[in-house]
Amino acid sequence: MSQPHQPVLYQEIIGALTEARPRRIVDLTVGAGGHAWGFLEAAPGARLLGLDVDPQALALAAARLAEYGQRAILVRASYTTLAQQLAALGWEAADALLLDLGASSMQFDTPERGFSFVHDAPLDMRFDPENPLSAAEIVNEWPEDDIADILREYGEERHARRIAQAIVRERPLRTTGELAGLAARALRAPRHGRRIHPATRTFQALRIAVNDELAAIQQVLPQMLAALAPGGRMAVIAFHSLEDRLVKQFLRMHSQSGPQGEPPALTLLNRKPLEASEDEAQANPRARSAKLRMAEKYH
Repeated sequence: MSQPHQPVLYQEIIGALTEARPRRIVDLTVGAGGHAWGFLEAAPGARLLGLDVDPQALALAAARLAEYGQRAILVRASYTTLAQQLAALGWEAADALLLDLGASSMQFDTPERGFSFVHDAPLDMRFDPENPLSAAEIVNEWPEDDIADILREYGEERHARRIAQAIVRERPLRTTGELAGLAARALRAPRHGRRIHPATRTFQALRIAVNDELAAIQQVLPQMLAALAPGGRMAVIAFHSLEDRLVKQFLRMHSQSGPQGEPPALTLLNRKPLEASEDEAQANPRARSAKLRMAEKYH
């Protein structure tokens, strides 16, 4: 099966989540269907529910998983509606859950989506094209203080105020190239000699704000725990420290005994996050920043 986009930590995830022969699997961010295809191959008796808000991704996933017929159920919906989607199917629980956070390589590689400054394109950054908020609106309409706050909080950008001031001074900004150039000028540092492009943190912050990503993670993690069958497993891939911190704190909290000695809800399958091998990172640069955490629900 050809893979248009390489799923991250593929072997580790498919191996761990199909070890107990799951019957019901949910890929909460199905994307182009790379992990989903692996699940259906490795668990012949399983059915899979794939969720995504991106219609472009769902079209690719539908084509990729067509050979599995009714075993693959694809729904255009946010992963924050997990409980609702399971109820609609009549699934009381799932045996395996995967949440792959952040933007996909497909989204980065589609210039008109505005996720990347590699190509000059309209400032967009929406996972869901029907989302009323775009990066252009934030950049061109939000107050300087609010822009600085999201650059500092979501981008961990030390020079958030300087960049926010430059944005307000030079707007309107319509394209990714204009914004990337502004960030480079604001930081007064050419790209040469820098580990990352000077606009990287700004673009990350805007994407997180546009899609309200951190709030969505906080909404879905309790739903994942509630949806998981006893003995079932969940896996979460995070791509930056803010995401990974939320996942780590949630899993750690629920892997500890309760105040009255109640057994923990989860058993951690890896206390430290799994990371891509050097070979995978070279073949798929996006995998370099991936951190995978997995847990099993207490029997």
